[in-house]
Order: sequence, then C-alpha cells, then structure tokens
Amino acid sequence: MSEDHPDDASLSAFFVALGVRRNAAIGGIAGLVVGGGAYAVRVLELFGPVAGTREYPVFGPDGWFLLLAFVLAVTSGLLATIGLTVRSAITRLREPTENHSEDG
Repeated sequence: MSEDHPDDASLSAFFVALGVRRNAAIGGIAGLVVGGGAYAVRVLELFGPVAGTREYPVFGPDGWFLLLAFVLAVTSGLLATIGLTVRSAITRLREPTENHSEDG
C-alpha cells in the first residue's frame, strides 16, 4: 500500500520551521485590529455620519457592518499570516546549510 500524502512528522516539522503558529497569531491580531478599527470608524462615526439614506434589511446597519468587519478581520489576518510565512520560507531558503556545502 503506497502512501499518497507526506509524512505527518515531516509536515509538522515544516510548519514549525516556517513559524506558522507564530505567524497565525500575529495575523490574527492584525486582522482583529484592522476589522475592529473599521467597525469602530463606521459605528462610532469617527469621520462623521454616513451621507445618504440606505436600507439594511434583517440585521440593521450595525449588524451588517459587524459582519463586514468580521470578514475584513479574517481576510486581513490570513493575508498577514501568508505574507509572514512566505517571508519565513524565503529567509530559510536563503540561509546557507550544511547540505548546500556538501553538494558543491
């Protein structure tokens, strides 16, 4: 029986080497700050009231902007996590290792 998926231990070591847990924590905090900030700007009307009359069915304006703030927070957090992880991967690839010196 052949295995079509990578070894769980090697995948776990790969994620640890890239610092995915740390990057996810930083991304989550960044997402909460961006989403919370956007929600606060809208709900607290920090830049003044919204011009014009709009209808917000079911949830009302605060509910819709809370949902939008959640989506913004999640996507911002994921974008920050991906960016930090890619940066970690590039940094790890550029580091000289013993394996590279043995190849030459």
